[in-house]
Amino acid sequence: MSAFRLSPGERRFLESLSRLATANPFLPERIEHEREILGDEFEEVSPVWSKRLDRQNPNVTKIAARAEEVAKSIRARLADGGALPSGDGRLYEELAFYVLYYRFEEDFGRAMSEQAVRFYDAFCREALKLLEGADPGGIERELSHWFSFLFQIRRASHHIFEFIVGSSYPAARLRAAIWQSVFTHDLRRYRRALFDKMDDVSTLVTGPSGTGKELVAKAIGCSRYIPFQPKSGRFALDVSEAFYPMNLSALAPTLIESELFGHRRGAFTGALSDRKGFFAICPALGTVFLDEIGDLDPAIQVKLLRVLQTREFQPLGETKSERFNGKIVAATNRDLPAEMRAGRFREDLYYRLCSDLISTPSLREQLRDAPHDLEELVRFIARRILGPEEAHTVTAEVLHWLESHLGPDYGWPGNFRELEQCVRNILVRKEYRPTSRAADTPWLVDLREGTLTAEELLEAYCAHVYERSGSYLETSRRLGLDRRTVKSKVEAYRKRSGRSR
Repeated sequence: MSAFRLSPGERRFLESLSRLATANPFLPERIEHEREILGDEFEEVSPVWSKRLDRQNPNVTKIAARAEEVAKSIRARLADGGALPSGDGRLYEELAFYVLYYRFEEDFGRAMSEQAVRFYDAFCREALKLLEGADPGGIERELSHWFSFLFQIRRASHHIFEFIVGSSYPAARLRAAIWQSVFTHDLRRYRRALFDKMDDVSTLVTGPSGTGKELVAKAIGCSRYIPFQPKSGRFALDVSEAFYPMNLSALAPTLIESELFGHRRGAFTGALSDRKGFFAICPALGTVFLDEIGDLDPAIQVKLLRVLQTREFQPLGETKSERFNGKIVAATNRDLPAEMRAGRFREDLYYRLCSDLISTPSLREQLRDAPHDLEELVRFIARRILGPEEAHTVTAEVLHWLESHLGPDYGWPGNFRELEQCVRNILVRKEYRPTSRAADTPWLVDLREGTLTAEELLEAYCAHVYERSGSYLETSRRLGLDRRTVKSKVEAYRKRSGRSR
C-alpha cells in the first residue's frame, strides 16, 4: 500500500470544511467559514441562520456538492491501494461523514417520527465505500456511534429551529447558546468523550417571565445523544419520552415531593398506593425540567441538592435509596443571587445548577432588532393553535388588529406569553385589551429594565410631554428647557424609535 498526499487545494478545502462542520452553526463564524470555502461563489445571505434561511441558503447546497466531488477524487485513490497519512486521514474521515450527513439528511429527518430505522445498513455501506482503504474493523466499530451522532445533529437542528423562532440577533444568540448547551463549544471533544456524560451537567435557564424558558429546556432535552442499537434497528429512546416538565410554583410542597421523588403507600394522608416520581420514571437519556426553581421550598432544596450531588433520592415513606440517571434543566425569572443573599435559596444548590447558564431575551429585545419577526411569531402561535391550514388567515387578522390598535412601539411587557394570549383574544373576540402595565410606552419599559442612557431618557421624556401638551413652547415651559433643545430632543426620539412627525 503506497502513501499519497493531498494536493494543497484539497488540504485547504478539507481544513476549511472541518472548521465549518465543527463550528456553532448559529454564530457568525459559520458565514466566514462558508465564504472561505466558496470564495467568489459565496452568495450573501442573512447573517442570522433562522428556520427561513435553513430552507433557502444556497451556500449549503454548493458546499455539499463540492464535498462530494473532493470525496470522490480521494476515494478513487484509496480504492487503488493508496493510503493517507494519519493527519490527512482524520481530515478525510470528517469529510466523509459530512458527505454522509447530507446524503441521508432526509432519512435522519424521517427517523425523528418513526420507530424502526430502515436506512442504517445503507448508511454503513456508503460509509465503508467512502472510507475504503482505512482500518475496516475500526470503522465498523465506530459506525453506530457516528450514526447516532449525526442523528443528534439533525435532531438538535430541528428542535432549535422549531422552538426558537425569529431572525433577530437575540434569537440567534439564544439558538447558539442552546447548541452549545447540547454539544459544548468543542464538537470534536463532545463526539469523542462527552456525548454520554452530559447528564452530569445541569442547565439553568434565566430570563423574564414569558420568554420561552420551557421551550429552551425542551430543545435541550429533545436534542440529547441517543445511541442506535443495530440489532434491534432502533434508537435506545423515543424522543417523545425524553422530556418531563414540572412547574414548581403551581404545586404545594408535599405534592412537589411526591411528583419528583415518588411515595410509598401510607407515606401521608391520601397516599393509597405506591407512586413513582419523575426521578424514577425519567430514563437515563431523558431530562427533568424544573420550572420556577426559585420558588422551591427550602426543605425540598436540600433533597434536590442530594440528587445533584449523589444521583440518589428516596421516595416519601421509603428508607432505600434509588438512582436518578437523567439530566436536570431548571428555570427561573427570579434573581437567584439576590434570593441567596436573602437566605431564601441555597448557595450550594445554585452552584450545582449553574454549571451551564442560558439567558432568554425579552420579546421587546427581539422585535427592536427585527420588527418583521412579529409576523413569524404570530404565525408560529396560530399554527400551534389551529394548524397550518388556518394559520395564514388568523396571522393576517392579528397583524392587522395590532397595527391598527397597538402600533409598532408597543413594548410587550408580558413577552411571548402575552403575545400568545393576544392571539387567542383576537381569535375569540377580535380584540385584545392590555393591562394597564402592559400598555406602558416602550420608553417606560426600557426605564424599568435600566437600558436607557441619560440622553435617551431626556429625549423620551421630552417627546412624552410634547405629545400631551401639543406645543414645543409649552413643553419647554414645563421642563425648564430652551424651545430649540426640546424640539431637537423630540426629533431625536422620533428618529430613534422610527416614528414619523
